[in-house]
Amino acid sequence: MALTGAEPPKDYESLIRLIHERHDRMSKTYQQISVYLTQNPNDVAVQSVNAIAERCGIHASSFVRFAQSLGYKGFKELQLLFQKRLSTAAPGFEARVKALEEELQGREDASDYGFLRDLVVRDIASLQSLLDDIPPESLASAADLLHKAEVVYLLGQLRSAPVVELLRYVFTMLGKRCVLLDSGGGLATHMARTITERDLLLAVSFRFYANEVVNIVEEAGARKVPIVAVSDSTLSPLAKSARVLFAVPEHDYSFSRSLAAPMCLVQALAVALASRVQRDDTPRIPTVTGT
Repeated sequence: MALTGAEPPKDYESLIRLIHERHDRMSKTYQQISVYLTQNPNDVAVQSVNAIAERCGIHASSFVRFAQSLGYKGFKELQLLFQKRLSTAAPGFEARVKALEEELQGREDASDYGFLRDLVVRDIASLQSLLDDIPPESLASAADLLHKAEVVYLLGQLRSAPVVELLRYVFTMLGKRCVLLDSGGGLATHMARTITERDLLLAVSFRFYANEVVNIVEEAGARKVPIVAVSDSTLSPLAKSARVLFAVPEHDYSFSRSLAAPMCLVQALAVALASRVQRDDTPRIPTVTGT
């Protein structure tokens, strides 16, 4: 569905808003393109349309038609907005991106240690991007909601399960009441229906989103339950229901996507909660000690 008689967005922020507005009405191919554009704005800025298309597994002509559907003459015109965004990013960011690409492209070590090195290099870049992409006000809002909640319900399945398992441990040690919505026994959906507006649901889900997690979040959101979500995109199915959304883009660079960035993010949330619970700028999170 193309824009009719309307000017295409002139800046990156307006473009992203338009993509969000139209995402649900797009074809599956255009939705895939939208997710890639919103998750990888720096790659979109510096790579050719053929390289982007190859990474997505979608023909380059689809990217051209996608741009035209938004009112642009072609993909290059749309790409210009991403390039302008990158040129005004945090100082040194573009240099870091180029250095990372050069380092990985020049690697000749195919050993097991080489795999470790690749993962570490990419995780360093992913962690650095948290400082560039996560709004400080979102961290503060999420921490305030966690502190205010009578009970924090934790939801994450499949690859996201370790993230909420960590939070259950930390919150318990802080004395914060929490409940893990474990999928074992098929009771997660029914347990979630006991959440009240005085509680909070913290949900974690990445591609390909677990159906039960998405359904629980949507149902809880409809009942006005406060929700903090950690996902991979602002186009995630969790986004519409979340009061606070943390979008932590993922990049396919191995057989499995790393949890380094989301783990770091939720640990930051836990420390922020601890500072409120303990009323201390240098909070300590207790640990289980052996006997």
